[in-house]
Amino acid sequence: MNAAPMPDRPDDRAGRTGFRDFARLLRHIGETRETSVKVDGLAGYFRTAPPADRAWTLGLFTGRLLRRSLGTRLLAAWVAEWEGIPEWLFEECYHQVEDLAETLALLDRSPAHGAAEGDLADHMRILLTLGDADEETRKSVVRQCWSGMSPFEKFVFNKLMTGGFRIGVSTQTVIQALAKATGLEPAVVAHRISGDWDPATTDLDRLLGEAAAGQDLSRPYPFFLAYPLEGGGEGLGAPSDWHAEWKWDGIRGQLIRRGGHTYLWSRGEELITDRFPEFAGWAERLPDGTVLDGEVLAMREGSPLPFAVLQTRIGRRKVSARQLREAPAAFMAFDLLECGGVDWRGRPFTERRARLQEIAAAANDPSLQRSEGLPFHDWPGLAALREASRDNGSEGLMLKRRDSTYQTGRRRGDWWKWKVDPMRVDAVLVYAQKGHGRRSSLYTDYTFALRDGDRLVVFAKAYSGLTDAEFREVDAFVKRNALEKFGPVRTVRPELVFEIGFEGLSESRRHKSGVAVRFPRMLRRRTDKRLEDIDTLDTLKGLLHRQQPGP
Repeated sequence: MNAAPMPDRPDDRAGRTGFRDFARLLRHIGETRETSVKVDGLAGYFRTAPPADRAWTLGLFTGRLLRRSLGTRLLAAWVAEWEGIPEWLFEECYHQVEDLAETLALLDRSPAHGAAEGDLADHMRILLTLGDADEETRKSVVRQCWSGMSPFEKFVFNKLMTGGFRIGVSTQTVIQALAKATGLEPAVVAHRISGDWDPATTDLDRLLGEAAAGQDLSRPYPFFLAYPLEGGGEGLGAPSDWHAEWKWDGIRGQLIRRGGHTYLWSRGEELITDRFPEFAGWAERLPDGTVLDGEVLAMREGSPLPFAVLQTRIGRRKVSARQLREAPAAFMAFDLLECGGVDWRGRPFTERRARLQEIAAAANDPSLQRSEGLPFHDWPGLAALREASRDNGSEGLMLKRRDSTYQTGRRRGDWWKWKVDPMRVDAVLVYAQKGHGRRSSLYTDYTFALRDGDRLVVFAKAYSGLTDAEFREVDAFVKRNALEKFGPVRTVRPELVFEIGFEGLSESRRHKSGVAVRFPRMLRRRTDKRLEDIDTLDTLKGLLHRQQPGP
């Protein structure tokens, strides 16, 4: 089979160094923890980079990743062939480096000109078509690209090529930088870069322009996110200033009705309309120019089902009649962002809620619910309500200031999530793997086990909850006490005990323990406990059975 022509090979792009500038930006960002420095660096890049590179950089930094262009085994075989390295030696190098993209970059000794020629967009076009070419063409193109790159540029290119590109910059930081570079307000930037757009075909100036803002009927608004509330609500002032409602455990989403069409977006900016066909009927009865913010839940007869039920539908493009019966869904609306085509986010929360009530009542469908407010007179009384959260399938409470506007991103002060205390067990560390980004040199990704008679049974992985100093201590322990290697994973002597917290449990056939945990994280290191003191698998299953069962 003949390959399709490859666009813009490296030797056709002499003198242009946009890819080098992109790699420099990544190095600059990776070497600082100061958000202001990252914002300044990104803003300078967005002002000076070629237009197509700016679109690709924004896309990559906000999660619009390429699919893998080449299999890792093929790349490893090519490097071993070019450098005359036996397979066992390549594997040993990989086990030491523990990152395939970096291993490939370090082992390849093709002459480097010191800088990759061509723009970032040129390299992205190559990667977009590379997977469809025949093997000899792919091999030749990769060799040509590498020959013009420094080791770090090869590393960046390899991350893009293998689908492993990750960057330690929040979307909010990118928005701030783009706002600084363009002079637009951050909220305006956040809205205009939302939705479904392709970096390969997008003109960033047009994307950010006012004219384009009104052309994409499907475009969602940036989500307003709540901060966790520590302790009680006494520090928030008068209870009468606050609205309380249950915090539901589902998929955060925006349902949009514009131009006679319906769009359902997840918080991750994925269009999921077709996965929930039961919403189509009532969505058509919404006034045109309506945008609802809410939670997609598995729900039967008005009662929420466990999140594990909803998970059976999340990854499916087409939903069968059986899935609709076994995992019926509802949209739990809790805010109104647009009404009659007018942006209502700047209006007080109570006004938005009142109009939401009218819209939901007119739609009159059981799969459109409105999250009801909880009456309370004082903070102790609300705390008592919170303790009953798991009895009705919720995670706790949401607190919203009655006069608050709908803001962008995570903002402290007006919206708070007051979740119930997590379930917890004491478990032992049994496997460790190095992290990503600034933690790529430390073992920070851990697997934990519980006792089941005389054996240990793995039940959860956790990556968060420790301070940097604590991660360094555990990293040192792993390096001293690693028993076996399985690629990047190390088997660890079972001595370190941790308290593991999680939000919920569900039965699972995929896990050896028979139980899946939701949002596991490390609450603390238990230096006062030893291996024989950890909890058992029966303890975990007991927590599972004490949860309210779904219908």
